[in-house]
Amino acid sequence: MAESMKGLKRTHRCGELSAKNAGETVTVMGWVQKQRNKGGIIFVDLRDRSGILQIIFEESDCGAENFAKAEKLRSEFVVAVVGRVEKRAGAVNENLATGQIEIRANQVRVLSEAQTPPFPIEEDSKTKEELRLKYRYLDLRRPDLQKKLILRSKITATIRSFLSEEGFLEIETPILNKSTPEGARDYLVPSRVHPGCFYALPQSPQIFKQLLMCSGYDRYFQVAKCFRDEDLRADRQPEFTQVDLEMSFVDVEDVIDATERMVAAACREAIGLEVALPLPRMTWVEAMDRFGSDKPDLRFGMELKDVSETVKGCGFGVFTGALEAGGSVRGINVKGQAEMPRKKIDALVEFAKGYGAKGLAYLSVMPDGSYKSSFAKFFSEEELQRLVEKMEGEPGDLLLFAADRVKIVWSVLGALRVELAKQLGLIDNSRFCFLWVTEFPQFEWSEEEERYVAMHHPFTMPMEEDLGMLLTDPGKVRAKAYDIVLNGVELGGGSVRIFQSDIQEQMFEILGFTKERAHEQFGFLLDAFQYGVPPHAGLAIGLDRFVMLLTGAESIREVIAFPKVKDASCLMSEAPGTVEPKQLEELGLLLAGQKE
Repeated sequence: MAESMKGLKRTHRCGELSAKNAGETVTVMGWVQKQRNKGGIIFVDLRDRSGILQIIFEESDCGAENFAKAEKLRSEFVVAVVGRVEKRAGAVNENLATGQIEIRANQVRVLSEAQTPPFPIEEDSKTKEELRLKYRYLDLRRPDLQKKLILRSKITATIRSFLSEEGFLEIETPILNKSTPEGARDYLVPSRVHPGCFYALPQSPQIFKQLLMCSGYDRYFQVAKCFRDEDLRADRQPEFTQVDLEMSFVDVEDVIDATERMVAAACREAIGLEVALPLPRMTWVEAMDRFGSDKPDLRFGMELKDVSETVKGCGFGVFTGALEAGGSVRGINVKGQAEMPRKKIDALVEFAKGYGAKGLAYLSVMPDGSYKSSFAKFFSEEELQRLVEKMEGEPGDLLLFAADRVKIVWSVLGALRVELAKQLGLIDNSRFCFLWVTEFPQFEWSEEEERYVAMHHPFTMPMEEDLGMLLTDPGKVRAKAYDIVLNGVELGGGSVRIFQSDIQEQMFEILGFTKERAHEQFGFLLDAFQYGVPPHAGLAIGLDRFVMLLTGAESIREVIAFPKVKDASCLMSEAPGTVEPKQLEELGLLLAGQKE
């Protein structure tokens, strides 16, 4: 039978007490982690979000009635305990922050009883994630998960405080908006009062934050909910949170400076990490050439080497064919792995094929200096020697090569580099390597649509020195765009925005927009630009990803209170679900296959 709290008021959270409180009478409340009855003395571990505290019940202290209640306590009962703080008479528990003390109870009230939970409420749970997500309200009681969400709150508060002190205004933008079907799919919301019309949930507040710059608000930020109907990965969710900001009368340097100081402040407050500023920078071309990725992980080496010139005269058709087709040949040096078993090399070949490779070529520089290779018979001894020198190969090294179109070679070796680092234990998880990647291409060619598409979005400003190539050679135009990367993960990105109407019209022309279509999708923004628009720039950082990396979590699901799974469903609430026919009728909707 549950009891009332009447007359009791919690004085401390469990983890707030220490030896300094010895002798004080306190009231604590929380969940029973476990109960141990030693006959005549009962030990209870009491848990709340701040930690665990040991409670001792002896009949001589608490009386027969309270002792009897203590005997019936089970895991996850919610209780209130009044007692005296004492230093432990026995051994100190070094694993608990409160391990030097215990509470000698004189009163206990059972505020709520509990069924036996479907899995233990403990740190580093081995329970399958599907079961934990089904009972997420229990999973959220686990101390390691609570620490991550508490840290998330601290990071968010630090960011808000930093930006406010820097003169940014926190302004909310609409959740219900017009669909602009460029990029990822929108989540659509049917309108009851406008039959046949739909709102879209925002993929980002992009257009509205640019309008706020037109409105003179100068510095804006928002901890914004965003939505994308796309395939999920460990670091993606259908709904996610980003720290969104925009600034007027600025250029690239201003946004980068404010952002990296904000990130450094969050790291310092959250985990005591001092981030050296300014952060290193790398152009997109350099990142792709050296690491095969525009979000390179700098915690280990194994950089790509372009050996196209070295092998152009060889007799190996795979290499020469790729070069004749305008591609390249590049490789990575896997130090000390010359004697990797053929079975493992074959597995790497299959891995590479998943990223578009037709295969992988390998050359082992054996410990005795001899070569073992899949293509040695097509090379002279001198040609092999030059190739090994170009790859900075030494006895004991395994050299892996990809030959194809440059984009595919980058993709294959970039992914292979990370996979090998994981397999060989080369990644130091205690390091935090930040990086700015700048000067992205303005456009990328879509094979599917046979046209140029914006690498970021249609409002990104090209580099001033490349404006002359916009209509003549758009593939060579660089954008005033920048991404911030941490440990191989894109934390966020942004750009300087186009604010001149003639440049914006050229952008739309290259992207295949007619004036009518551009105005249909972005009319209110383009109209606003006719009334005086300041130069402006901005950026958005994925808050979920940032917290995931700072806490060492393997997935953003660990740092979101109620996440979705890979098919965008919620195992706990069973969303999405069907709705009543009357609701569909009110919205004027008819499901496929239904009769009108």
